[in-house]
Amino acid sequence: MDTWQHTTVLLNEASDALITKPDATYVDATFGRGGHSRAILARLAPTGRLIAFDKDPEAVAAAQALDDARFSIRHEGFRHIGELPAASVAGVLLDLGVSSPQIDNPARGFSFRSDGPLDMRMDTTRGQSAAQWLATATVEHMTEVIRDYGEERFAFQVAKAIDARRQERGPVATTRELAELVARAVKTREPGQDPATRTFQALRIFVNAELEELQEALGASLDILAPGGRLVAISFHSLEDRIVKQFIAKHSREVVDRRVPFAEPAAMKLKALDRVKPSAAEVAANPRARSAIMRVAERTTA
Repeated sequence: MDTWQHTTVLLNEASDALITKPDATYVDATFGRGGHSRAILARLAPTGRLIAFDKDPEAVAAAQALDDARFSIRHEGFRHIGELPAASVAGVLLDLGVSSPQIDNPARGFSFRSDGPLDMRMDTTRGQSAAQWLATATVEHMTEVIRDYGEERFAFQVAKAIDARRQERGPVATTRELAELVARAVKTREPGQDPATRTFQALRIFVNAELEELQEALGASLDILAPGGRLVAISFHSLEDRIVKQFIAKHSREVVDRRVPFAEPAAMKLKALDRVKPSAAEVAANPRARSAIMRVAERTTA
């Protein structure tokens, strides 16, 4: 049983936006601890179905407590939603936030607030941990990752500090070691933000290939959504939200092939419906909701 609790962001707003046909099949592409899945199941008819995905073994284990014949879960990242049959689902929900049990458990290595192994993998059964990557990455590659995924203006100074530490005392192994090292390298920071915030975000995104997976999942959603089906995506930082926003915008307009000026334009595949932010009351009750943005689009009949 989890010691760490998770409060689902935009719980009712997401299921309201997602469900248009209670007897259809839906996808919760990031199960987490099941808050959205339970809300969806509560609104589905007996003939409805919910397929969940999550790459975190702890999330998959938590899903076993959800005893409902209409529900199934796959231990896979959400890029695998494209393996579902074409036009087979009435809605896809992407909650792109890191769940509180991942952040709050020091053993997972996501947070600079407590000491633990510098892991950061969503799926602890495969792939390279943050510590393993930092042990061998070049200064140039570290700079690029921390700058591009963390939007950290002191990325080069952080990378140089990590490299100097490796040469003097060996690789960084724990979250506290990294946080202290970053704090010395980052000279100024926004009021109220820990100096390590952006570096930790960058490493988590890189280690888990989060942005690449998001782009794959968005593309796959066009294939698996039936006409009239909803895409609902909840982002928590600007890099994710920009990808979602641009994807919806790109597919919400007709495409003209300039090489064939008299040809009929390709029909748009999505219709943008809404942009929702948490209420002041939700943010007051759950400060981690403050940066959330939910975008909603509908699959057209094209």
